Amino acid sequence: MVANVGGLDRILRIAVGLILITLVFVGPQTPWGWIGVVPLATGLFKFCPFYPLLGLNTCPAKDDA
Repeated sequence: MVANVGGLDRILRIAVGLILITLVFVGPQTPWGWIGVVPLATGLFKFCPFYPLLGLNTCPAKDDA
């Protein structure tokens, strides 16, 4: 599992995930807020399973030299 989520993408995923999960407890209290677990997990693990399918990668390239 190679990291494919980086930088700003990771920060936005974690923020959106936390906001959605918070809405379950303090907002409209609907179960739809639990969908926030997905962006939160992908941000924390730095891996999105859909990025390889779409050919995307927001993680900066590492120099091996």
